[in-house]
Amino acid sequence: MFAASGPEASLNEIARRAGVGPGTLYRHFPNRPALLSAVLGERIAALCARAEELSATEPPDAALAAWLHAFLVHARVNRGLVGAHLVDEQDGPGAEGAGDGPGDCHRLILEAASGLLTRAQTDGTARGDLAADDLVHLVIGIALSTTQSRDVEQPGRLLSLVLDAAYASAAPAKDR
Repeated sequence: MFAASGPEASLNEIARRAGVGPGTLYRHFPNRPALLSAVLGERIAALCARAEELSATEPPDAALAAWLHAFLVHARVNRGLVGAHLVDEQDGPGAEGAGDGPGDCHRLILEAASGLLTRAQTDGTARGDLAADDLVHLVIGIALSTTQSRDVEQPGRLLSLVLDAAYASAAPAKDR
């Protein structure tokens, strides 16, 4: 259902297609963020493992660029689920689901991005005033805004523009 309808898919329809009642669905997943966490948990873990692998095997700027490309593909393949899930930082009661709520997934993605960005900043290739959260939101924005694009190269071009800005100068923008 999420693949067909995106993050706002009907939870009642999800329950119906799973062959369970809405009550059963809500007992296991008290809200939409908890269900999205379950759907995306393994995928996000693999993406974070990819960040560690790239960090260990590639130069800092190449590792960051490769991981952001992987994150963009991941976000686009999941039809905006990642963007909706990561941008929705609900910390209220029940938002955490089974201990792996939206805050946890958001934290894992930010930690992966931050580790790669910090390496590039330490190496002097990435701007010092750039925050990992900014990069994550920019990639999510690209994924969400190009979901329906017929131009299959547009997401890559937009990410290249973001990377150009990230590496435009290792000095903060105010010092240029």
